[in-house]
Amino acid sequence: MSAQYFRPLGVVAAAALLSAGMMQAASAQALKSGEQVYKEVCSVCHAAGVANAPKFGDKAVWKPLIAEGQHVLTAHAWVGVRAMPAKGGRDDLKLEEFARAAAFMARAAGGDWKDPDAKMLARIADEEKKRRASLNTAK
Repeated sequence: MSAQYFRPLGVVAAAALLSAGMMQAASAQALKSGEQVYKEVCSVCHAAGVANAPKFGDKAVWKPLIAEGQHVLTAHAWVGVRAMPAKGGRDDLKLEEFARAAAFMARAAGGDWKDPDAKMLARIADEEKKRRASLNTAK
């Protein structure tokens, strides 16, 4: 076969790879920021302290929660803790979005939590499994 035959295939392959890369980028961009999730979901309870939810920015109340560690607090809240429903009551949230919101709230209360990277998300997922197991054995 001639080289002319392969040139169009190269263009098609390059276009397919570019399209796949753009879809991945769009997917990553589709994730909400911590501030967005806080405003859309968390603020309903955390702005006013509904059902004893720790108020946004209240350093004294958040200090012991922040001390639990980012992976622990995030995983326990993700599963549901005290009066807080799992995922803040929003089943459509992704763990990363939820974890970004937890980090956003911790930072507002003086914590130095970063938005979660892959390593932190893995730690959160591991802690989630432990938390679910402990809740199942407590029943």
